[in-house]
Amino acid sequence: MADAPPIYPDDAAVVAVGERFADLTLPKQEWTHAAHFAACLWMLAHRPDLDAERDMPDMIRRYNAATGGVNSAHAGYHETITLASIRAARAHLGESSPETPLNRVHATLMAGPCGTANWLFHYWSPEILMHPSARSTWVAPNLRPLPF
Repeated sequence: MADAPPIYPDDAAVVAVGERFADLTLPKQEWTHAAHFAACLWMLAHRPDLDAERDMPDMIRRYNAATGGVNSAHAGYHETITLASIRAARAHLGESSPETPLNRVHATLMAGPCGTANWLFHYWSPEILMHPSARSTWVAPNLRPLPF
């Protein structure tokens, strides 16, 4: 995997994002695209008691509500984006050596296609991905299958 500068200085910083997300103390301005993936990698690597596909959706909904956001047909939680992102994070983590620090795993994930917020538009057209049905339920890609 490409050598990329880490966004988070060490594993403790990645873990802190995940834990602060889970306990609803992560400031809303820190809930960035990179933080979504950090929280997901934390869950996959450090929380075997949680099932990302089952538990992350409700955790995101709770986090959104706790930080003043809404979860509606047009804002907040997005099922298709969440599940696609979990698949991407899981695949990337699986391709990484178990000895690779989590902040390095995160850095290489963010240095690749998933590092931009529009990465999903390679697989879904905007009108499909941004439709309320894709926000509330999983909608399969309409342009090409996900590579993982």
